[in-house]
Amino acid sequence: MATTPGSASSCVSWCCQVGSVFPLTGGTGSPRSPRSPRSPKSPKSPKSPKSPKSPKSPRVPRSPRSPRPSNESEDVLSGAGPSPGSATSCSTDDPNSKPAPKNCYRLIVAGSPRVGKSSLVARFLNNKFPDDHKPTIEEFYRKLYRIRGEVYQMDVLDTSGHDPFPALRRTSYLTGDLFVLVFSLDNRDSYEEVIRLRETILETHMAAWHAGGAKRQPHPPRVPMVIAGNKADIEPRAVMPAEAKAFTSNKDRCEFVEVSAARNENVAQLFGILMDLAGLPLEMAPDHHRRLAPPPDGSLPSSSAKKCTLSIKRRLSDACGVVTPNVRRPSLRTDLRILRDKTSNAGRGVGSSKNPDNHCAVQ
Repeated sequence: MATTPGSASSCVSWCCQVGSVFPLTGGTGSPRSPRSPRSPKSPKSPKSPKSPKSPKSPRVPRSPRSPRPSNESEDVLSGAGPSPGSATSCSTDDPNSKPAPKNCYRLIVAGSPRVGKSSLVARFLNNKFPDDHKPTIEEFYRKLYRIRGEVYQMDVLDTSGHDPFPALRRTSYLTGDLFVLVFSLDNRDSYEEVIRLRETILETHMAAWHAGGAKRQPHPPRVPMVIAGNKADIEPRAVMPAEAKAFTSNKDRCEFVEVSAARNENVAQLFGILMDLAGLPLEMAPDHHRRLAPPPDGSLPSSSAKKCTLSIKRRLSDACGVVTPNVRRPSLRTDLRILRDKTSNAGRGVGSSKNPDNHCAVQ
């Protein structure tokens, strides 16, 4: 049967003929050799088991260090590291070691630069006088007292003579309960600055009273303060003590004291007058309580602790005080909360609280 050119059968026959003449080959024209089968992989040799580690020898416990003897007659500078605990210390878990809100106060020390503010604070806290002068930015201290079975807290704010933020300074004045305004007897400008500071403090407290406390407290606030004429050992004097006494003679809750922080003259009298003006226990003055070294937790010794023999100068009182180490300045938010609490408690008296079991927070 003849095939028609171009038909499917003709194409198939043509391909068969071509295949017989030109067999399928590799790249060189020779037929491909079959691939040799791969040799099987040799099995891996099993790993040798690890030798067990030898058990560690137990550590030999260190022998406890012998406690350092606590010297209760010494003062400790605030901001130092925790000192070794003494046998008379108690833990902060004891509720009797924390002050009630009505027993928490803040002392503000203000004045011009280089008038001796920090020196008076050092005398108040630890009865020491710093030899070198360091410009103060702002220093915060805290001292706890145990007086007749009650715990008191005194926060001390040593302000700077150069304050670039007047608003923050006014906030500090609002949170203050008692003030020491320091000037130098050999500097007339520092005395005039103290007069301006006193007016600013009173105006700030009166503004806060009108804003929130006037309805609850019928009487305006009475701010206790002492004007301290420091550097009484330096001559000549630019301000006479008689002038400062005449200024404070007709002022409510304001007294003048001539002092010398370098010689420790009238420093105890200054703080004694201040505690009397504020209605606080006289034992909070420097010479009317025994000073203790701070335990690691910064607490006070318990009332059942061993008492030391006291001199007649200290009235044979059981009052004691300790400077809290590593205390931080409360934040602005905390200051505002303290101010709010004082304003809300104005009608019930300073330091009163609805919850008698509440304690002062340690920041």
